[in-house]
Amino acid sequence: MWTDVAEAFSKAFALMGEGNPLFGEIVRTTLVMCLQSSVYSMLIGVPIGVLVAIGSFPGKKIVVTVMRTLMGLPAVAVGIFVYLLFSGTGPFGGLGLMYSVELMVIAQVILITPVVAGMTESAVSPAYEGMRETVKGLNLNKGKAMLLAVNECKYQMIAVYLFAFGRSIAEVGAVQIVGGNILHKTRVMTTAIALNYNTGQFQLALALGIVLILIVLTVNVAATLLQRGTRR
Repeated sequence: MWTDVAEAFSKAFALMGEGNPLFGEIVRTTLVMCLQSSVYSMLIGVPIGVLVAIGSFPGKKIVVTVMRTLMGLPAVAVGIFVYLLFSGTGPFGGLGLMYSVELMVIAQVILITPVVAGMTESAVSPAYEGMRETVKGLNLNKGKAMLLAVNECKYQMIAVYLFAFGRSIAEVGAVQIVGGNILHKTRVMTTAIALNYNTGQFQLALALGIVLILIVLTVNVAATLLQRGTRR
């Protein structure tokens, strides 16, 4: 058994060092999709989370509850929802986005934005309580108060982005449904791993899994170094 495992790892690392064009293409497509979806989710979700955190309005507890509920959206449900919207008979079918990286990004933004908003609200709310009197004393408008709150929680925002990127790169359900796992077009690492495992190509599946882990590790190390540099 251990001999088989060692052989599989050996072949996987050999495959990674061969410079296989298909292997590189899958990794590049994955990174393009993940970077776009995680950045767009941050651009949308962070302002929403901060607004809810610093705001005082009727029904705020209900809004927070809804936000936290949406953090647990099932990926396959989001995939089906987006598929119905953008399929040939859907309201946005005329855009021709089905089975494209762009639609995979849209599906992931819908999936990840509530997570970003919820985590941002959870991080900013306690921090803003200590800033509230300062904001009132300086008579800051809503925009400046938001910027101050984000700056106060900048380390937490790095953690939020890491979670968004990790959720994006590890997701398979929604991207499989709206992307179709098409070779040379929408095949990403998670869908390729599932496909190669099901077809018995364990070496390629394992190699992609190793690269997936290394990418996440690299992003986390870079974020940790960034946090340390900022604190100095």
